[in-house]
Amino acid sequence: MSSSSRFAAVADLLRDAISRRVFPCATIEVGGRDQVYWRHACGTLSYDDAATPATLDTVFDLASLTKVLATTTLVMRTVDEGALGLDDTLGGRLDEWRGEDRSAVTVADLLEHAGGLTAHLPFFRDHRGRGEFQHAICTLPLEYPPRSQSLYSDLGFVLLAFLVADAAGGTGIPIDDQFDQLARRLDLGDLRFRPPAAWRPRTAPTEVDPWRGRLLRGEVHDGNGWALGGVAGHTGLFGTAPAVGRFARALLETLAGAAGLANPATLARFLRHSTVPGSSRALGWDTMLVTSSCGHRLSPDAFGHTGFTGTSLWVDPNQDLYVVLLTNRVHPSRNNDAILEVRPAVHDAVVEALVGC
Repeated sequence: MSSSSRFAAVADLLRDAISRRVFPCATIEVGGRDQVYWRHACGTLSYDDAATPATLDTVFDLASLTKVLATTTLVMRTVDEGALGLDDTLGGRLDEWRGEDRSAVTVADLLEHAGGLTAHLPFFRDHRGRGEFQHAICTLPLEYPPRSQSLYSDLGFVLLAFLVADAAGGTGIPIDDQFDQLARRLDLGDLRFRPPAAWRPRTAPTEVDPWRGRLLRGEVHDGNGWALGGVAGHTGLFGTAPAVGRFARALLETLAGAAGLANPATLARFLRHSTVPGSSRALGWDTMLVTSSCGHRLSPDAFGHTGFTGTSLWVDPNQDLYVVLLTNRVHPSRNNDAILEVRPAVHDAVVEALVGC
């Protein structure tokens, strides 16, 4: 059976979603550690009559996939180098992080979204650059006692990027430069911060942003990421489905014992479930629940993440499987959450296609 026939039900789900204007376009890649099982692109980059059809070379704003592809990976590598420790307290790294209520917060707490920080604040309205963001976040009143719960927070990952930059040989190498070096070494392809202008014609637009007064295409959708110059710990990465797929295969190779992304033991530690009450988190990554965006057919050891713009990556080492799904569901407006039903259905259909082959 050809791959197109095997995954016909998945393609039908995506085409139906496009017809219902869940998103203008989508690309998907399904694979395992040693091979790609199926790739597919459908829809057009926008709803304009003359819009360009999506292809496997279509570039998407990956949004919060940045947290795991870039920031979490760079933290792992920095831990392997001994330049940063998971148990290091923030106060020992950032002078402005002061106060008895937050003195015990560690790097691991930020990775597990359990450091007490609120989810998100529109700092972009009043702040620009690292200095202003760092001061604002470090002096922000905590929303809950650290480690008492897990509250998904962009702000913690903003700080993590600063820590990774500071730990890079003491020279303050920003995360985009660090990630570019890693991407080149692993030959990931089109996956980077601040994409070049040459990528723009094949980049899926996101939202018509009233704050910036324009349609966003090739510039980061998130306002705080924009105010940080397009390079942030929580957002800013752009890429194609095949590039994210190469990263997923590197994850599976590392879990199998190769030191591609990090020491395999370090990656295993990062994938360990949090002990924070009620949390589904690992370090950076989310894990499999019956309510997850990955549906109901992945194994309990599956891990993944989503992005606000309509992107996701899920990896199941037990089934030697990854699924990259990239869309621009925020075009032309973020007021559209129909993807919440589409994502799990797509992942369930992928597993059903593989089980039946």
